[in-house]
Amino acid sequence: MALVVFRCAATPSRVYGSSAWRLFAAHRHWSLSRQKRDSSNNTSSFFPPLSYKLLPSGAMMRRKLLVDVDCGVDDAQAIMLALAAPNVELLGVTCVHGNTSLENVCKNTLRVLQACSRLEIPVFKGCAKPILGNCIDAGHFHGRDGLGDAPDPNAPGLDLLQKEGAVSAIIRIVNENPGEVSLVATAPLTNLALAVRMDPSLPNKLRGLYIMGGNTESRGNTTVCGEFNFTADPEAAYIVLNDYQCPTYLACWEFTCHSKLSWARDFYTEFCDTWLAQDTDKARFMAQIFQHSIDVSQSERLQKEFVGGTGFVSCDSYAMAAAVDDSFITESDHYPVSVELTGTHTRGMMVVDTVGFLKKAHKAYIMKTVDMEKFKQMMTAALK
Repeated sequence: MALVVFRCAATPSRVYGSSAWRLFAAHRHWSLSRQKRDSSNNTSSFFPPLSYKLLPSGAMMRRKLLVDVDCGVDDAQAIMLALAAPNVELLGVTCVHGNTSLENVCKNTLRVLQACSRLEIPVFKGCAKPILGNCIDAGHFHGRDGLGDAPDPNAPGLDLLQKEGAVSAIIRIVNENPGEVSLVATAPLTNLALAVRMDPSLPNKLRGLYIMGGNTESRGNTTVCGEFNFTADPEAAYIVLNDYQCPTYLACWEFTCHSKLSWARDFYTEFCDTWLAQDTDKARFMAQIFQHSIDVSQSERLQKEFVGGTGFVSCDSYAMAAAVDDSFITESDHYPVSVELTGTHTRGMMVVDTVGFLKKAHKAYIMKTVDMEKFKQMMTAALK
């Protein structure tokens, strides 16, 4: 429901123009000096580069994304945000249990792609249940079907799904595009856990891993101390946070709540009403599937769940925005993380090691602040 010093990839093999090279060299020098200053306190106030790919003047580097979803309303918002970004190539969408049943997740993903006239993007069916234990869902917030129980008589059929399974597709797509794919996970991490166990070299071939999930203050929205995506499959979350030794970015539950937008318009913080009032088919689709979530957010239970009060919290869109635009994140913490598996009240809770007890070399980038004006622009563009 969740960064920031990165390794610089190989020096570009082609540089277009001396001005571009000077920009690369200057930014590289600044990044290295900033890393030295921030390393002592495990906090970064910039978003360092994963790689550089210098292009002709005016050109924009294409981002190859692979997205793993349990398509509820905020997954839909995140997918639409990615599709609206001119620099993004969405290589595929893999589906997993979570907000609703796997069959509904697949249907919902196809509905979102249809609303965006992008049904050519391949959709893959993944795991229907967690590694251990029983399935949980978030029907109270997303509706029983995951998209607000809004009828859609023209929904595409499941015959449009790819024959290849999601786990196999993740492995294949990443291996076909080594060093280029950003994997965005906005759901329980079952598919990703099985993929890394089948191909342990997979993380080394990713450009980056962006996860919506986990919590940093033991604030739960599913159990006392558990955020939904990690609690829905704690073993999978544990495997992913420990086996994916690649640049890893977390948009955690409390962060998304602190970065909320407003539901209704007021003089200072107008957003949601205006966002949904855009005169487009996408906006009308979103208004239809989102109404249930807007209504239940006023309930006593949801008022307690949201950290810092209720509001428009498009949890999954924060992870997607970070994958789309390196400059989106403005400050983050940098710590080893893991997941509690055995506690009576803490199973599924993310563990943040601020001292070094876990003896882990790999650290995740935990979002603290983001460019909210840029986020509003990206969300608005998603419905244009």
